Amino acid sequence: MHNDLSSVSTKPSPPQDCREARLILNALPGMGPVTCRRLLDALGPNPVAIFHATQKQLLSVKGVGTITADAIINWHTHFDPVREKEKMAAFGINFVIPEDTDAYPALLREIYDPPIGLYSTGQYTWRDRCVAIVGSRHITPYGREMARALARGLAGTGWCIVSGLARGIDTVAHQGALEAGGPTVAVLGCGPDIVYPPENLELYRKIAANGVIFSEFSFGKKADKQTFPMRNRIVSGMCRAIVVIESDIGGGSMITAKFAAEQNRVVCAVPGRADQASSRGCHALIRDGATLVTSIDEILEELNEPAVAMQSELNLMSPSSQNISNAATPEEANILAYFAGGTSHSIDSLADITGLPASSLMGTLLMMELNRLIIKGTDGRYEAIPRL
Repeated sequence: MHNDLSSVSTKPSPPQDCREARLILNALPGMGPVTCRRLLDALGPNPVAIFHATQKQLLSVKGVGTITADAIINWHTHFDPVREKEKMAAFGINFVIPEDTDAYPALLREIYDPPIGLYSTGQYTWRDRCVAIVGSRHITPYGREMARALARGLAGTGWCIVSGLARGIDTVAHQGALEAGGPTVAVLGCGPDIVYPPENLELYRKIAANGVIFSEFSFGKKADKQTFPMRNRIVSGMCRAIVVIESDIGGGSMITAKFAAEQNRVVCAVPGRADQASSRGCHALIRDGATLVTSIDEILEELNEPAVAMQSELNLMSPSSQNISNAATPEEANILAYFAGGTSHSIDSLADITGLPASSLMGTLLMMELNRLIIKGTDGRYEAIPRL
């Protein structure tokens, strides 16, 4: 945030406490987590000392040039902490810092470039019991159900689900955790007052009420190509493991997986269909050493946690998703057989292979959708809902 405060006749006093110092540093141009860490290493652990340093002292720190040094010395021309605090109070948002033992994610302190501070809604209490679930914005029915089931199951066992509030897998992961009555954290790639994508406004509100929203960006900061990778390093950095569900080679989730590997986190990937672009990233991760996972137990095994003895007790899927043989009529079970192996069908193709008229299939398929046996994609084709 860059406010024109040049009309102020007197320069305000430097910040006197650690939290305000970090709040200001977080908003200054040319200042990033790495530069801040270098300044603290050189000038002492208390960030207040940075504002009392001379230009010569600032310029002696690696990575600090004249623009950054000038921004620190003349910080009041770039940022108004009083106005920012007023906005925080209006939105019910706190600014948590690494010095906050309980409120700042403990695992984030371990990474190379921890956030200077985090705008936060709610109370973060899950410490190291976090798993990230990320993936494509353009998901298949298979990816949607896998993300939902894994998020529900992990949240049901007390794990906090972390994701980026993006369309697709991120959205479904947050929803799955909330459906299970479990915790979830959304890390934003924009300011804490901006909901992106806008259609996730209601989900944002639910997470803020039942979990936590984190952002390292000041009020009014819009998402861009730089803010998303910065968000991704936080998603992976605050978690013990990351699970990628559907991602192309160039997807943003691959960046998150790269950060996770560099941060020494467990990287897991859910395999998909070989002929779908949305599976190429996951398959590449698996070839490069990521753990192939298809169930909650396999994720827990990687985390050295006890396996779930009876997944049915956790209600991983919807209430109607009991054993298929119990939920489906003989006619439906016969049709389900044609969806084996992730095969998708249109009504016409099903009519051809089953010999049943399309008119009668339409009613059967509708009932199967209502009973969550199958799901209809945006292309009009049906797939069987995965059973974990």
